[in-house]
This record gives sequence, C-alpha cells and structure tokens, in this order.
Amino acid sequence: MSIYDDAVFKMACDQFQVIADYLNIDQNHRDRLMMPKRAMAVTLPVHMDDGSTKTFQGYRVQHHLTLGPTKGGTRFAPSLSMGETAALAMWMSWKCALNNLPYGGAKGGVACDVTKLSRSELEAVSRRYMQEMIPFVGPHTDIMGPDMGTNEQVMAWFMDTYSVYQGYAVPEIVTGKPVSIGGTEGRRESTGRGVVYLIERAMDMLKMNPEKCTAIVQGFGNVGSVAALSLSLKSGVKVVGISDHTAALYNPKGIDIKAADAYVATHGVLKGFDKGDRVDAHELLEMKCDVLVPAAVDRVINDTNADKLKCRILAEGANGPTTPEADLLLNKRWDEVFVIPDILCNAGGVIVSYFEWVQGLQSYLWTETEVTDKLFRILEHSFTQIIKRAKADKVSHRTAAMAIGVERVMKAKAARGLFP
Repeated sequence: MSIYDDAVFKMACDQFQVIADYLNIDQNHRDRLMMPKRAMAVTLPVHMDDGSTKTFQGYRVQHHLTLGPTKGGTRFAPSLSMGETAALAMWMSWKCALNNLPYGGAKGGVACDVTKLSRSELEAVSRRYMQEMIPFVGPHTDIMGPDMGTNEQVMAWFMDTYSVYQGYAVPEIVTGKPVSIGGTEGRRESTGRGVVYLIERAMDMLKMNPEKCTAIVQGFGNVGSVAALSLSLKSGVKVVGISDHTAALYNPKGIDIKAADAYVATHGVLKGFDKGDRVDAHELLEMKCDVLVPAAVDRVINDTNADKLKCRILAEGANGPTTPEADLLLNKRWDEVFVIPDILCNAGGVIVSYFEWVQGLQSYLWTETEVTDKLFRILEHSFTQIIKRAKADKVSHRTAAMAIGVERVMKAKAARGLFP
C-alpha cells in the first residue's frame, strides 16, 4: 500500500496518465514526473484551553523542485490526508508550469476542524506545524501560502515562527500574509478575480452578453465570495445561486451578493441567510445557468451529474472539482459546455503569491493596480495558449492545459538530467 493511498491522489494520477498517453511519454519517465519528490508527516502535540494535550497530524508534500522552490497552500481540514495533499501538490506543479512560474508544486496542512478551535488553540496548532516544518521549508526551498481553513493571520504566525528561529524577519517564507508585514495588495482577492477575468474572456469568445447571463457559485469561501461579488457588481451577471457547506440558496430574480457577503462576515456561514429559497446542494449544480463556478471541494462534478449540467461555461474555481469520468462525458458536450480547467481558472492565487514572494526577496512593493494588471497579463497568455492548443490538436481544454504544464516540467527534467 502506498503512503498516498487515497481516491483524490488516484484521480490526479489518472489525469496524468491521460496526458502521458497523449504526449507519448516513455513509461520509464512517467513515475519520475508523477510521484512526489518528498513527503513529510508530523505529529503536533498542542496544549488545549481546557488543560488537556491533543495531538494533530500534519503533512507537507513537495512534488518536484526542478524549476525552482516548491510553492503551495496550507490546508486545515478534518479529513486531510497524505494522499489528498499529494494530489493537490501535483496539480500545483502543472498549474505553476502552465503559467510559467519558477516553481514546483507543494501542499501541506493539518487534519483539524478550525471551527472547533479557539483562537489561542489555532495559533498553537499553526506555530507548532511551522516549527516542525522548518527543516524542510525555506524561501528557496518551499514557500507556504493559505488554503482552505487558513488565512492571513495563520500566515503571519507561520512567518513569525520561522523568523524567530532564524533570528531575523523572513517575510518571503510565506505568501498571503497581512500587508502590514510584507503581504501584497490584492492577494486575498486574486483567485476570485482571476476566475471572473477568465469567465469574461470565455463570454467574449462565445459572444455572450454578461448582463443577460446568470451564474451559480458553489462554495462561498474566499474564492467563491469574491467571484460572486465580482460577477454581480463588475460584470453585471445575475448570480441566482450560492452555497457553502451549511446551505444552498437559489433565487431566479438574483441574490443580493453584497448582503450575503456581509452576512457571512458576521455569522461565518450562509446558514440563516434568507434571501433565497433553500435547495439541495447537489441539485444546485444541475440547475440552469449560463455560468457554473464550483469553488469549494474536489470531485463535485462526476459521472452522475456531468451530463445533467445546464451551464454554458464551467469555471473551475476549486482544485480537482471534475473527475476523469466526468471529463469523458463533458468531452462529448464540448460544443455545449465551455470548460475553464482548474489549473488555469484558479491560478490567480499562486500567480499573485509569486509576485509577493518576488517583492519579499527584493524588499520592494507594487501597488494593487500593478499586481492586478500583471495577473491578468499572465492569465491572458495562458488562456490564449490553451485555446490555440485545444483547437490545433482537437483536444479538450483540460488536456491542452495539463499538456502544456507537463511538457514544461518534462523538458526541464530532461535538460537537468538524472543525478547518478
């Protein structure tokens, strides 16, 4: 049994094998490209507020270091496993390579429920995790960032813990930290903004009028809420459905996204927000809309609902929201459903994290306008490349996107060679 034995990791490997077949990659080189270079599992004993000591399991996976240091978020979630962490690290590798970032992919986190931790307990878990990771991370080895269950404050604790160990401030060890300690303006909104920029590009290609379009956003966290706000306030799209793990809401006349965002800011979740009809969370994905944005967890678009989607654009704000089985069904509907694959669609976060890392190394800050402009330029270049590759080779957008990323990593490994 592999230490990565997990359904999500198997899914990531299955996706890679599809690309490997498409690119005719020699069997001798496939495992080297696919399997993570390094994986760490740590036990984190923490003093709880009630005086007890509780242990948590922590992970960090570094997929490859061929192009530069690894880069990836840190997820705090109850079900986190080594296999899921490895899958996310692999997807991050292809995402960074697709967008020409000098990184390999990484991912890490702690198996814990942040909703059941006090602030002091969350700080203790965060600092202990970084303390255990110090031998394996660094500004030129592995740079952490936020993910599900973590935020700017957690990144600040990470930075402080690492800096105290080094004896001086090291802001470039993490990205997504507060602006007051070297964070970048616009980093928190970057993933959601990128999602909407790419939706607008797809609408332009398909000659769709945003002001006559509707959208459903599954997941109302950092990515989904920003995407929903931007769609409704900037693009003029009517957002008719939103959801999180506590509630799924639908209103054909449109949901007041500003009110929903304010409600979540106060209450933490959508449960109790009454500006829409309660619907089944799974059925929400199948309701008619022009744009569907899965922005929560993996594998929500699968072989049971892929042929029931009633959207024109599927914008994958989450990591791995669509299974390989669903891809086969969506490939048959290529003229009905325009897929913006996850390694492009949600790349805004790691792109702006790259900017933050560069600014930290140079001790020089850019304005939010400069950051957003640079973000959109990179996304535009990647989007154009994917569309061009997909048309030329008559393949899906996902195949084109992953092929570009895998090819770049493969060429870099070939150039550097295999150390004896």
